[in-house]
Amino acid sequence: MSQHVLHTTDAAFDADVLQSEVPVLVDFWAPWCGPCRAIAPVLDQIAEEYAGKVKIVKMNVDENQNVPTQFGVRGIPTLMVFKGGERVATKVGALAKAQLGSFIDDAVA
Repeated sequence: MSQHVLHTTDAAFDADVLQSEVPVLVDFWAPWCGPCRAIAPVLDQIAEEYAGKVKIVKMNVDENQNVPTQFGVRGIPTLMVFKGGERVATKVGALAKAQLGSFIDDAVA
């Protein structure tokens, strides 16, 4: 796992994501989810490439249920981009690295 990927909780979500000074990509995932595990290495690479520009944050939906419910997460992996405390984009399902990069670039532009 990359040192650039932060794991957050319901309690820390406001501070880690909504109050972040840089845009944040949140990966809502669970350990038993195959596609979630499949995109983990891609998120690690993205986290390093976007270090300082975009924060990558993961939230385990089994351990944290308030925030996923609040944002209507129904399937995982769900990827959401937050900018200035607001959700600006959402994608459900595993994305290839190029798709993920485009998704982030479009959301934070």
